[in-house]
Amino acid sequence: MRTRRPVVLIGVVVVVAAVIAGWLLFGGGSSGPTVLKSTAGPYTVELSADSPRVGDNAFAFAVTGPAVDGVTVEPVMPQMGHAITPVPATADGPGRFRGAVGLPMAGQWEITVSLHGPAGAGQVVFPVLVNQ
Repeated sequence: MRTRRPVVLIGVVVVVAAVIAGWLLFGGGSSGPTVLKSTAGPYTVELSADSPRVGDNAFAFAVTGPAVDGVTVEPVMPQMGHAITPVPATADGPGRFRGAVGLPMAGQWEITVSLHGPAGAGQVVFPVLVNQ
């Protein structure tokens, strides 16, 4: 029986390590909203998303600074070589835009927001963790 103890102990340690790794990679429980802020040229952009998950996601963008004529959203997952076709965001009031994006995989994504207006162009990249 004494020879089985180390084997059982090693098995328990491996299972616990796998559970912890899964929790860190795919999120533990329900995650809250994601709110990030960055500046690009004359624009300040705030991204809001309610618990980014695999599948369809609605991103909201609040833009301060000069007027913006258009906003484009482009998700990229560089670690896996995934890139989604850029989608135009729709105006949702002065300085507010919404973009719907389908994300096919959990993990770290980069959401590139491109802005165009009379004051020039700007681009910000937001890191977003997508859960299952």
